[in-house]
Amino acid sequence: MKNAGDELVEEVDVDGRVLRIVTRAEMRAALLRHRCTYVAVITSRDEIVVHKRADWKDVYPGWWDVTFGGVCDPGEAWDDAARRELAEEAGLFDVALEPVGPMAFAGEDGAVLGRVYLARTDQEPECPDGEVVATDRVKLNDLNAWFEGRDVCLDSRDVVWPLLRSHLKNL
Repeated sequence: MKNAGDELVEEVDVDGRVLRIVTRAEMRAALLRHRCTYVAVITSRDEIVVHKRADWKDVYPGWWDVTFGGVCDPGEAWDDAARRELAEEAGLFDVALEPVGPMAFAGEDGAVLGRVYLARTDQEPECPDGEVVATDRVKLNDLNAWFEGRDVCLDSRDVVWPLLRSHLKNL
């Protein structure tokens, strides 16, 4: 089995230009800015599919998240990375992705430049790769209250959710 720390990722500047290719372990150790995708799954009943991350994850282990996604591979197009991550983490294939917009986040675990997507489906997530250990559905109008008392990934809670909420209001 391949060690995740050996995976290659792009270190990028604030404008998204690739500075160099490093290992994931180097990126995490030096808190280097990298590219990530975020895919919010919304059901026909206006519920967002939330999930709990595995305890072995290198960032936010055991925390809840409101999006599926992850680090882009070197040279990988944003849309391709979002589709790949949705398939790997949630087992959801052939779901149309609606671009929501770009985002940036910096915290004590590193910095990301990201793209946020919306997937509308009632398919049940299967979570085949073990990165996700539980899923649930929360009414969009109840999500802010759901955050209370839970460890929720800061990038998704503080940046992605406000961007997504604004996008949904504009539809």
